[in-house]
Amino acid sequence: MPDPVGRQPLHLWSLSEDVVVETTDDAVVLTGRFGTEELIDPDPVVREALRRMELGPVLPANVRANPEGSICLVLLPTLSRLSHLTVRTLGLDDLRGPLLSVSPESRLATFSPHELEAADEIRLPRDVRVTLDAAGVALESAASLHRVVLHRPEAVWVVGMLAWPVTPDAATEALPLHPEVTDGILRYLVAAGMAKPVHPPAPGADS
Repeated sequence: MPDPVGRQPLHLWSLSEDVVVETTDDAVVLTGRFGTEELIDPDPVVREALRRMELGPVLPANVRANPEGSICLVLLPTLSRLSHLTVRTLGLDDLRGPLLSVSPESRLATFSPHELEAADEIRLPRDVRVTLDAAGVALESAASLHRVVLHRPEAVWVVGMLAWPVTPDAATEALPLHPEVTDGILRYLVAAGMAKPVHPPAPGADS
């Protein structure tokens, strides 16, 4: 097998294109197609993050309210509250553009990629529709609250593995990508409902 290609994955956040942000001295109001959220007296780092997220994907760890500031623990919880207004993007630190992006399709949409069990089989659900999009290859499903766009071939390679049941370990071994890149793509696909366990746990079973 050739040496893995790709570099370290970057987990980026941006606001959906339809979101309008209004700021006052004591509040930030975000309005989009899935409703309005008002943040009362938000921390300066939250204000700065939202300002940057209007412009495009940002890495939360790099946000500073000022050059001497530090990342506030309120940032990620606040961004999680805004999941239905937020696009999550997986990129690489190679300046070639994002791998994939996940957009909310409902006010109820939440997005939380979790670690996958290396030996658990997953696959593409049968109801997922694959279409060409101006920005890449789009994945949609009536059962999902998200829409995924694959922007680069690396992400398409991973989705191709999901045409049949496959474990994360097997996908990592088969693809010429850095293991963290393959793992990140799989985690995003599972969190978006575009990959599911072949044998889901029984109701009430421990996770």
